[in-house]
Amino acid sequence: MTVKGKVHKYGDNVDTDVIIPARYLNTSVHSELAKHCMEDIDKDFVNKVQQGDIMVAKENFGCGSSREHAPIAIKASGISCVIAATFARIFYRNSINTALPILECREAAERIDNGDEVEINFDTGEIKNVTKNEAYHAEPFPDFIKEIIDAGGLMNSIKEKK
Repeated sequence: MTVKGKVHKYGDNVDTDVIIPARYLNTSVHSELAKHCMEDIDKDFVNKVQQGDIMVAKENFGCGSSREHAPIAIKASGISCVIAATFARIFYRNSINTALPILECREAAERIDNGDEVEINFDTGEIKNVTKNEAYHAEPFPDFIKEIIDAGGLMNSIKEKK
């Protein structure tokens, strides 16, 4: 599977309370969460993001509380993948469980700039920066994670296996 989109870039230690502020956790409606995604760090994010865009960040993306609302809000906003140098472990797990593709790649996180156009091949882990004509490599997902993402999340994957 391949995705292509414009990059929305953030820095280090983007925590889950910035991704989706706690004041909006009174809903589990995905489209409502998307309306407030990143608003405390980038008020205009929801107006700029397009279906298929890509989020890039530096170190420790998704730190903070273990809320599943954070990857849900990102995915529902239209983001097709998050690339970061490193992810908080619970955010990594919640992303896979909610079918939000994420890739760790330090070089991509450092070299890609806001507004760059990026293409990602999930089967090979290749990340192409179309804007800069550069390529970076992330570890591709193992088959069992591909199955979870393809099924639309962990719960759907379990239901399919019954």
